[in-house]
Amino acid sequence: MYDPTRLAALVAVAETGSITRAAAHLGYTAPALSQQLAKLEREAGAALLVRHHRGARLTAAGELLAGRARRVLDELDQARHELAQLAGLSGGRLRVGTFTTAGVHLLPPVLSAFRRAHPDVELTVTEYEPPGGVAAVIAGQVDLALTHTYEPAVADPPPSGVTLEPLLVEELVLATAVGHRLSEGTGRLPVAELAGRPLISSAPAHPPRRGVEGALAEAGATPAVVCESPGYALVCALVSAGLGPVVKLPSSPEGRPRGAWCVRSQGAGMVS
Repeated sequence: MYDPTRLAALVAVAETGSITRAAAHLGYTAPALSQQLAKLEREAGAALLVRHHRGARLTAAGELLAGRARRVLDELDQARHELAQLAGLSGGRLRVGTFTTAGVHLLPPVLSAFRRAHPDVELTVTEYEPPGGVAAVIAGQVDLALTHTYEPAVADPPPSGVTLEPLLVEELVLATAVGHRLSEGTGRLPVAELAGRPLISSAPAHPPRRGVEGALAEAGATPAVVCESPGYALVCALVSAGLGPVVKLPSSPEGRPRGAWCVRSQGAGMVS
């Protein structure tokens, strides 16, 4: 791996035609710059400079490396510029992925506060049904994503370069029609109580949800109505019609969903 400082020294000599002038341009002494160039030649395994009484010129190997070095240094300068913008949040773009309920209840106040603090940052929000947000982060389609998972499903380990941060944890609840006998009482409802009863499956068959469906099946509670839509409105309408209760993630009293994660960020749910 070539040291960028030494690459900059080579480019400076190429542009000034002299080690002395290149050293003055970079703020080094001529002997110090000569030492850096000598180390670079050892790294390259080839002579990069020919010294003469009027200064120095690059060899064919030196010209080749200097051309590549210019590109590397330009990219590093661009990276420094972009990092400075990001640190100051004076520009740039933030791409956020979310699932529906988090997008409706969690994101708006957060993004509103972010926009007030950083008005020059371009914001985009894209909806993904979990675990699609994780794939979007991996593919570079979004910078971060809100998602969720269910226990007892076994969570996949995060891919390399992806950070998962738990935001909220919530127990699963049983939603029933008004007056349904399963809604009596205030304690936890054993899963075995659902055996032999008609149930509504409230989410598509993605891996995290399958863990919950598997646990229900082991207890003899097989869904009688499968609603492939993840939308709560449709599921609740089926419940109200008496087609059966449904196991779902609840909302807090403020109506905000719990059991979310952030990817770079991650979301989780917990089974009761």
